[in-house]
Amino acid sequence: MKYLTEYRDASVARGLIARIRELATHRWVLMEVCGGQTHTIVRQGLDQLLGDSVEMIHGPGCPVCVTPLEQIDKALRLAADPSVIFTSFGDMLRVPGSECDLLQIRARGGEVRVVYSPLDALEIAIRNPNNQVVFFAVGFETTAPANAMAVWRARELGVGNFSILVSHVTVPPAITAILTAPDNRVQGFLAAGHVCTVMGWTEYEPIAARYRVPIIVTGFEPLDIIEGIYLAVRQLEAGRYEVENQYVRSVRREGTPPARNLVAEVFRLVNRQWRGIGEIPASGLALREEFADFDAECRFGLESIQVSEPAECRAGDVLRGKLKPFECPAFGKHCTPEHPLGAPMVSSEGACAAYYNYGRFRQAQEIEV
Repeated sequence: MKYLTEYRDASVARGLIARIRELATHRWVLMEVCGGQTHTIVRQGLDQLLGDSVEMIHGPGCPVCVTPLEQIDKALRLAADPSVIFTSFGDMLRVPGSECDLLQIRARGGEVRVVYSPLDALEIAIRNPNNQVVFFAVGFETTAPANAMAVWRARELGVGNFSILVSHVTVPPAITAILTAPDNRVQGFLAAGHVCTVMGWTEYEPIAARYRVPIIVTGFEPLDIIEGIYLAVRQLEAGRYEVENQYVRSVRREGTPPARNLVAEVFRLVNRQWRGIGEIPASGLALREEFADFDAECRFGLESIQVSEPAECRAGDVLRGKLKPFECPAFGKHCTPEHPLGAPMVSSEGACAAYYNYGRFRQAQEIEV
């Protein structure tokens, strides 16, 4: 299949891996920001193929995983309201809240529906004028344009029973937070190609220059990721620290201006809590004042809900790259996909889910041959 099989060519992959290992004069530490890239790396064993040349650290690139517990509890409160039709993407249904998850709320009779677009949720609101319809707006900049369009369209049509529970986060502040941490080890980043398809990479340029780290905009297939790693190592070995675009078939420097403009029209930057990490300044999106009528948090008076993360869950350390999933004492024991302690074990982009699903319970060096 064109644009798929050619990015999974094993012979090309072996050649790129050999070039990386030949180029690297010592072990470099890179972080992939996107959870989709994490799953490709773990599923294909790319980090193991790199040997001692590169260590891959998995970053906070799963938007489901970084959604704070209090936002999940707000979603559960709404979903349990008999007047509400609660809509969401399917990957949020098994994320645990303080006491249960959305799937359990649905089993108890809550009107929880999976949709493929926030515009589908808007259509449900139009067809059900006697119900409040809420869409759980979770994601990085990738999903922000569609959510912005749903709100913009709801205002244009005068749909008063539609609102969104906003839990959007943005990538550049998270990268900055990682780089400014006192114990940071990351020397280069693979940036998420889908985020940059929307936003471009201009926001990354001052980060690369200030903190002297290469940032490579990278796709999601095995060869995308291996080439991204190669470009990062090539820069590090040459003492260059720039933004470079591997994902040329999708990403332009300016991104997609109509999508960016719509996001800027509907949303504003705010401080945002990240699950297991804490508050990162100017790292989230919230509705602008002129769209505040569509803010479910305000409409239903949910601002006061605050909860603590479970102490046993080490999701924050995993999301910051301080811990590989199998190094968490609960991994595979008290925390499994059937009984998760945190979102990284059940999200389709979660690092813990990747390690569990692909049998990565130990380092390769620890496995007896």
